[in-house]
Amino acid sequence: MERIKPHTLSGFMELTPQKQVRMEKMTEVIKRVYSLYGFTPLDTPVIEAAEVLLAKGGGETEKQIYRFTKGDSDLGLRFDLTVPLAKYVAMNYANLTFPFRRYQIGKVYRGERAQRGRFREFYQADIDIIGDGELSIMNEAEIPSVIYRLFMELGLEKFVIRVNNRKLLTGFYGMLGLSDKSGDIMRTVDKLDKIGQGKVRAILTEDLDIDVGLADEILSFISIKGSNADVLSALEGYRGKNEIFDRGLEELKTVAAYLGAFGVPESHFALDLTIARGLDYYTGTVYETTLPDHPEVGSVCSGGRYDDLAGYYTDRKLPGVGISIGLTRLFFILDDVGLFSEDLPTAPADVLILPMTSDPAPAIRLATALRENGVRAQIYSEAKKFKAKMAYADKLRVPFVAFLGEDEAANGSVSLKDMDTGEQVSVPLSEAPARVAQALKSRPAVRPIKG
Repeated sequence: MERIKPHTLSGFMELTPQKQVRMEKMTEVIKRVYSLYGFTPLDTPVIEAAEVLLAKGGGETEKQIYRFTKGDSDLGLRFDLTVPLAKYVAMNYANLTFPFRRYQIGKVYRGERAQRGRFREFYQADIDIIGDGELSIMNEAEIPSVIYRLFMELGLEKFVIRVNNRKLLTGFYGMLGLSDKSGDIMRTVDKLDKIGQGKVRAILTEDLDIDVGLADEILSFISIKGSNADVLSALEGYRGKNEIFDRGLEELKTVAAYLGAFGVPESHFALDLTIARGLDYYTGTVYETTLPDHPEVGSVCSGGRYDDLAGYYTDRKLPGVGISIGLTRLFFILDDVGLFSEDLPTAPADVLILPMTSDPAPAIRLATALRENGVRAQIYSEAKKFKAKMAYADKLRVPFVAFLGEDEAANGSVSLKDMDTGEQVSVPLSEAPARVAQALKSRPAVRPIKG
């Protein structure tokens, strides 16, 4: 039989056990924070009917989707979690309570060119709030507070949530007589951080055939900087010239005012007129979260307000607001720059039990008692030398090793070794589970990411 060389497809990530634990720890924090804000978990199929996935598609989306047939069925792998959510809400409208708040963490697939930190299969971690007909703007201010708490609890303290409003941009381009090109302009402006002002200006003037003077006005407008108060003050100078602009300005002011009440300090959010988001379904507040120390990374969490979530699937108006974290990409970046805490526990067990007699029964009973006390226990039953057993415990970074030899069997005790301190004590078997559980509880909590 010819052997096949094992390999993983380009753009698909597999992790070592220790790194997988780090990924799981991040996911646990995300779920806990999302739940704190009243979001309910949701899962949707990885495979959908192609017509469902492509309802909002076309263009690049259609090129990137993994599409295949099974019998007479035209199918595809989901490329984000938003389209399946739209289908879900439209299909289950009668059974949902609105506003409907859901979180979802799942894999999505995009057949694009694989690059460093860019994957074809990756996890997204989304939250969305869906209204029935209407949705209060307070929700648009609450979303950044979720981002803030989540990143702080992960340990990623140096970040900025950049906030803008698409109505401001739409209204401003209307003032310039460019309403018919506003979508193209926003998609171009959204590339500013990636390609720079010179290339944006060239696209505006050459590709979009916008007058040089108007292009310069656009670049001047999106370059308004300063404190959040300074930005709002500058925007007031444009008030009264366009109704859509004025609505956008009021919404931006409202969101900025609420953010403080939601506990987001001004050091961590900035009103930024360059943020547009490239997708046309965003209609109001938009967000991008960036890491100032790593500008090359780009946005690690983005989203915004949309007024017609499920228009392709139902006549009902279902406005919403949400964000998405590219979890796989964020993990790769943090790992690549060494931001994960070395102190984060990654061992698959809290106690490794070493039976050192011919009778394994005491070890089995100890493992059972430990597990009943919420302590993760593993029995090492392989016929290896003592040195090899300890090397195994060391490599896995197991906190405690329990020895059960002839002496321990004779007096009904167990020897517990703290692998961090090297301290070893002998305790009655009946007391070992509570002792280990208490020792684990007293250890300081470690956030996944360094501050």
